[in-house]
Amino acid sequence: MSTHQHEEHEHHQHHDGHAHGHSHGHEHGHGGHGHHHHGAPQEGQGRTFALAVGLNVLIVVVQAIYGFLAHSTALLADAGHNLSDVLGLLLAWGAVWLGTRQPNARYTFGLGSSSILASLANAALLLFACGAIVLEAIQRLINPAPVAGFDVFIVATLGLIVNGFSAWLFMRGSKEDLNVRGAFLHMAADAAISAAVAVSGLIIMFTGASWLDPLMSLVVVSVIVYGTWGLGRDAMRLAMAAVPPSVDLSRIERYLTQLPGVRDVHDLHVWALSTTENALTVHLVMPQGHPGDAFVQDVVTTLRSGYSMHHATVQVEFGEACHACVLSERGRAH
Repeated sequence: MSTHQHEEHEHHQHHDGHAHGHSHGHEHGHGGHGHHHHGAPQEGQGRTFALAVGLNVLIVVVQAIYGFLAHSTALLADAGHNLSDVLGLLLAWGAVWLGTRQPNARYTFGLGSSSILASLANAALLLFACGAIVLEAIQRLINPAPVAGFDVFIVATLGLIVNGFSAWLFMRGSKEDLNVRGAFLHMAADAAISAAVAVSGLIIMFTGASWLDPLMSLVVVSVIVYGTWGLGRDAMRLAMAAVPPSVDLSRIERYLTQLPGVRDVHDLHVWALSTTENALTVHLVMPQGHPGDAFVQDVVTTLRSGYSMHHATVQVEFGEACHACVLSERGRAH
């Protein structure tokens, strides 16, 4: 088969599944209408996000103002950290909302990949904020300024209460929805950081050890950088169509290779459509002929339920086509 024929076939295989010994099974994992939402928002989840975002914005404003007034870099760092929560919550909330958007003629996969771009932007913004806090903390360590320990204690305790309450709000949905679990863990970690800042405020209040404040801000920054680095790295990989970290490609390949009648597997590609959805394309060489639509549908269903491949495209071929066709397709596909 010539390359041209192969390309022609790629265009028309939906209409002629058995043409030239090829077949194409395509499944969006979207049920009857063609759109099923993974991690579909639970009842009231929007309200939970709105309340948590509102409370955290309030905390950011209060901590930023008192951080300046009390000369506390620890409070400013905690404000920065809580701002990261607001961004993270908005990202998770946006992912829930975008998950409800139907694909259209321009965005045939929907708008889920915007969550990858938002993750990248979130990470870049956080690292920039961390750099500013570290510079300030180093200057405070070199030239210590008196810190209002009582103010730091009160405001950080307020942060602890808000973050604890926010974590509690998300606890209910954290079992079923990975997106919500991320929000819950973020809030719980923040509650712990606010507690640490509150303790440093108490110690400063009783001992006057102002150097403890910039030191605590460096601890907070290191926690943010640790989390943000992972977020940024994963988002960058997803943006570059890498295999998502939760996917075991060799396991998928083993499953496909062991299917009855399959002699060879090639052009296996896996990439992320969003921070929660994955896609797969693969060619199965089956010399004995096309096994029927039911076989292809069964493979696609198994890939979705057992391997987190929400959009799977399977092409069956006899193995007669030259691999020049395969190579040309590989060049065009990605």
